[in-house]
Amino acid sequence: MVATRIDGKAFAAKLRDRIAGQVAALKDEHGITPGLAVVLVGEDPASQVYVASKGKQTKAAGMNSYEHRLPDDASQAELLALIGRLNADPAVHGILVQLPLPKHIDEAEVINAIAVKKDVDGFTTANTGRLATGQKAMVPCTPLGCLMLLRDQLGDLSGKDAVVIGRSNIVGKPMAALLLADSATVTVAHSRTKDLSDVVRRADIVVAAVGRPQMVKGDWIKPGATVIDVGINRTDSGLVGDVDYDGVAAVAGAVTPVPGGVGPMTIACLLANTLTACCRANGLPDPQGLGL
Repeated sequence: MVATRIDGKAFAAKLRDRIAGQVAALKDEHGITPGLAVVLVGEDPASQVYVASKGKQTKAAGMNSYEHRLPDDASQAELLALIGRLNADPAVHGILVQLPLPKHIDEAEVINAIAVKKDVDGFTTANTGRLATGQKAMVPCTPLGCLMLLRDQLGDLSGKDAVVIGRSNIVGKPMAALLLADSATVTVAHSRTKDLSDVVRRADIVVAAVGRPQMVKGDWIKPGATVIDVGINRTDSGLVGDVDYDGVAAVAGAVTPVPGGVGPMTIACLLANTLTACCRANGLPDPQGLGL
């Protein structure tokens, strides 16, 4: 068996096209343009690349992009004041603070200062709580992208046995909540789970988000299972995921590559969340075909 390669890059491109069409319709029919504000503190090279990419794709979708840069030594009070202004700005529908932040800034306090309705990263305590309890929420972009890929590959997830490897607030926990909402049977495993390979081996769906290069081996995988690799690990041989792709591809029914799998979905889902936030702010129905 050779697994189907799940092409996240192609899926994300189609999603962005769909978003651009809905943004154009929103402008034509209501005179409204969604706006995304991205805040970068400091000069982290990787963060600068991410912010530039987000700005480029936001504009390509027909949205307004607002970029705010603060120096590395900016105070927490300055950052919170900026967020306060963005919360109050009606032209801004989504706010994203690029992580990580400098060590002198309380990340949790900053995230929770973002207005819940503009929290397009889905990281505020209010949105994570709503997601966990089955209420309407802004959903973190990476898990949302994973869910889209799973639905596209498998259709109905009801009754599927899913294992999420990783328990982070950004991926693992919200991924489990999304799978539960789709009526999958979910196990959240992690690096300290006993007999981890045996736990994974029974799963129809495996989502690997543990941050360990190529940890998930082919003999961990149930034949025909669908494997979503969230990991992005820089090694001497280049970028690799949390999954041993070649070994897993020989057993699985479908698997995402790294790069080109989950990664491209994250920014596309950020745009989807911004469009959703804009519609909700203006009393319009949620856009169709963009996730939940």
